Amino acid sequence: MRKIILLCAAFVVLSAGSAVARAQSQPQSQSGQAPVIQINVSRTIQAVNYMAKGSTRIDFRGTALMPQATGQAKVEAKNGAVLISANFDNLSPAGQFGGAYLTYVLWAITPEGRANNLGQLLLDGAKSKVQVTTRLQTFGLMVTAEPYYAVSFPSEEVVLENFVRPDTKGNVDAVDAKYDLLQRSRYKDLNLAPLDDDPNVPLDLLQARNAKRIAQSHDAAKYASESWAKASDSLTRAEDYQTRKQKKSVPSAAREAVQAYEDAITISVKRQDDERQANERASAAQREAQAKADQEAEAQRRVLAEKQQAEAERQAAESDKQKMQADLAAAKEAQARAEAQRAQLEAEKAQAEAQAKQQAAQEQADREKAAAEQAEREKQELRASLLAQFNKVLETRDTPRGLVVNLGDVLFATAKFDLRPEARERLAKLSGIVLAHPGLNLAVEGHTDNVGGDAFNQTLSEQRAQSVRQYLIEQGLEASTITAKGFGKTMPVADNGTAEGRQKNRRVEIIISGEVIGTKIGTPQTPPAQTPPSQP
Repeated sequence: MRKIILLCAAFVVLSAGSAVARAQSQPQSQSGQAPVIQINVSRTIQAVNYMAKGSTRIDFRGTALMPQATGQAKVEAKNGAVLISANFDNLSPAGQFGGAYLTYVLWAITPEGRANNLGQLLLDGAKSKVQVTTRLQTFGLMVTAEPYYAVSFPSEEVVLENFVRPDTKGNVDAVDAKYDLLQRSRYKDLNLAPLDDDPNVPLDLLQARNAKRIAQSHDAAKYASESWAKASDSLTRAEDYQTRKQKKSVPSAAREAVQAYEDAITISVKRQDDERQANERASAAQREAQAKADQEAEAQRRVLAEKQQAEAERQAAESDKQKMQADLAAAKEAQARAEAQRAQLEAEKAQAEAQAKQQAAQEQADREKAAAEQAEREKQELRASLLAQFNKVLETRDTPRGLVVNLGDVLFATAKFDLRPEARERLAKLSGIVLAHPGLNLAVEGHTDNVGGDAFNQTLSEQRAQSVRQYLIEQGLEASTITAKGFGKTMPVADNGTAEGRQKNRRVEIIISGEVIGTKIGTPQTPPAQTPPSQP
């Protein structure tokens, strides 16, 4: 079964200056329309989990940058890959966003934040068609204006984003996820003039020229000389083919140039960032060395001053020493006698206090033990009483999990989850007993036999468990004290090879537990640890 997951994901457009900038999320727009994508502006997009084989459809709608733009896509998952066939309409040339922009690129964004370039959108008037594949399973789709087709990160000019259609099939769950639009630079900050609009120059060659301009702005010739030279060589060949009107050879050489310039930009940005970090580390090391030298000089000064002060104090103390020794000798004997008397009194007092504490602790332990035994007896009595009361209504057994009340399959219509009148009557009685004893928790668990498919049995077990839970809530039980879960045919209690066994396996069990009824009757209790008496 295909499962579609809507991912609420935050677009965080970052400022330029390093290969990987830190994301700074801003509050989401409160208006009903999508805001214009700009620096430090947040927005949301929907992502879909294409889990199983089969196809589905998804729409595209324009952002505030191009509100008239529309699109549709057929997405088909098969053989471990996802095929995307998309059609777009009402697109206008990318150059409207500035001289840096020449084309559009389709992106897949994962919940982990990775942006994947799926391919270029070539305009046929105001329309475009694209068919691409991806190995991703969960992703959102968007279209951005770009300077050339081979960019590694999306620009801030988001013109289209996907939108889940009302008829998209599958179970829909809300899952939190976050991703960042990482960019090396804001193309608008480069203030690039539009390239000559010569209709005889193919788009691939225009993109190569554009890529060169952007690579120059990143000092790629200095920081990525090998990639720059390779790119320049490819562009030279493309320009030569264009001059000699060898039109079939131009696109290949131009696309090689675009890719090489993109590599040069990536390498240049990384090396400049490494250089900046190295300079910062060197400056920090220099500051640290100077601070250390200053600290050492100050420490030496303090040591000298302390040494001089200590010498003066030593001389003064020496003059007082002999006088103090005489006085000390006279006082020592008297002090020794007083200390002996005080020590004897403290020992006697400590012994008396220890005996009193020991007696109080023993009395407290006896009281706690008696209270615990009384509480356990009351729990066991209540558990036994409830077991007897529940058995009068439905078959109940005592287990370490709690009191397990069994609703057999006969209380439901065959292959249905509606409660029969007999089941409602018994559950009403059960509810009355539970309402009289606050503190009980109920876990409703549905089970089936092995007849039928896994998905059918799983759904039926869940529906029966939910029916029982809902009826118990209607009888006045707190919803927060009742859970419901289906296990399908995964937990049989009898052999599914016989009709009798299958009937036993078709059941709904209510596990009743809680602190007020303790553990299973007959389960031995661990006695409380006894405090050994202290030795006098």
